[in-house]
Amino acid sequence: MKRRTLIAHAAVAALSLLILPACGPTGSASGSGGPAHPEVDAIFADLRGDRPGAAVGVLWNGEVVHRAGYGAAHLDHAVPITPETVFDIASISKQFGALAALLLESEGNLELDADVRGYVPELPDFGAVITARHLIHHTSGIRDWPHTMALGGIGFTDVISFEKILRMLYRQQAINFPPGSEYAYSNTAYNLLARVIEVQSGMTFREYTRSRIFEPLGMTRTHFSDDYLEVVPGRAESYAPAEGGEGFQRMPNQLTALASSSLHTTIDDFILWMRNYETGQVGGEAMLRTMVQPGVLTNGDTLDYAHGLSVGDYRGLPTFGHGGSWVGYRTNFVRFPEQNLSIAVFCNVADCDPAGRARRVAEVFIGDLMGPAPEASEPEPDPDGPDLTTDQLQEYAGSYRSPELDSTFDLAVDDEGRLVACHWRNDPSVLSPTGADTFTGDQWFLPEVRFVRNDAGRVRGFTVTGGRVRDLVFERQE
Repeated sequence: MKRRTLIAHAAVAALSLLILPACGPTGSASGSGGPAHPEVDAIFADLRGDRPGAAVGVLWNGEVVHRAGYGAAHLDHAVPITPETVFDIASISKQFGALAALLLESEGNLELDADVRGYVPELPDFGAVITARHLIHHTSGIRDWPHTMALGGIGFTDVISFEKILRMLYRQQAINFPPGSEYAYSNTAYNLLARVIEVQSGMTFREYTRSRIFEPLGMTRTHFSDDYLEVVPGRAESYAPAEGGEGFQRMPNQLTALASSSLHTTIDDFILWMRNYETGQVGGEAMLRTMVQPGVLTNGDTLDYAHGLSVGDYRGLPTFGHGGSWVGYRTNFVRFPEQNLSIAVFCNVADCDPAGRARRVAEVFIGDLMGPAPEASEPEPDPDGPDLTTDQLQEYAGSYRSPELDSTFDLAVDDEGRLVACHWRNDPSVLSPTGADTFTGDQWFLPEVRFVRNDAGRVRGFTVTGGRVRDLVFERQE
């Protein structure tokens, strides 16, 4: 296979991982890693300087061909990002939760097709069997906690602990669909999977993944965070562009969502993980083949999601990987198995676009093997909804409570003749009519609101539906 990397890069690849990077100027790729490919440096040139940035690692045929940091890990103290900077890699974490389940199965301590209520009896009986396999493939029907908690008034920068997520789950009264019949991405499902692993292994999820995965691979700076107050040396802060476009604002990370997110690691450690897909040191070749096998629905349809990994292609070349997004962290991992190329991009700023940058990095090394670039499609405009008078909107005014979330929205018509949903912990959301008794909010947590009437035609409640939550009931309070 033709390579574009310089001979010098390959010569120092093995040596580079043995040398601690010097702390060079903030944002400079030189002195913060190596080897560094100039075309990859150019993809991240806009992240240099006294601003949040990214760490990048590229493994090709077993060799590290790019390893660098760009920008600042901590703006208050001008700490540069290096390949040894610790990031919360968000949903990239899921592949480790799935692998932990497969390892526990191989030890004879977990049945992937058994009812998980046999392991976690606190889980409500939803009238259908939910298995660990359903949890892994996002086919359980369990609602996604970021949406349900937002409806409960909990913001992403609040303290969101593993135990709090489970307590919310144990109060749920319904699921989105019969398990196995559909796909709907659910972080909550992976958190339940972590609890199952804890129960069956007799260890905390952090301890189990450390002893079975991270320690054998030498990933000494990697752990699942189970304490948001823990001091983690070398950890990058997360940021978002400040309102008004001037500078950046810190986005506090107080999440401990085991298995679905909250994995703290470095590019150097993650390179060891990417190499495991080549060597099978942890799990073995057969288990790693299982990792990339997609889930299958009860009707026989095959998913694009495997075991914590999305399976697809880019410009005609097969890929698998995963992205991540939490507060200001944006991350992406992609592997091209036939070309033996793996790329990881960890960002600590919300507008980084790690997936797009990872694809551009891939083009640097194997672009000559790729098909045509995909054409951009124009989004279709949203259709206009019906015009309702103030009197018609008043029919929906009132207080509505979800017993599952212990959360109440107050709906009222404002001075501008708009229906507004208010929650004491959330920003108000203007509800715009889209059809008969259906509305959409201008806040993301109210994507579709459908009002329900009694036999007399009076509004008695509404349901909230989105991509990961369906028909969550709010009852009108008299």
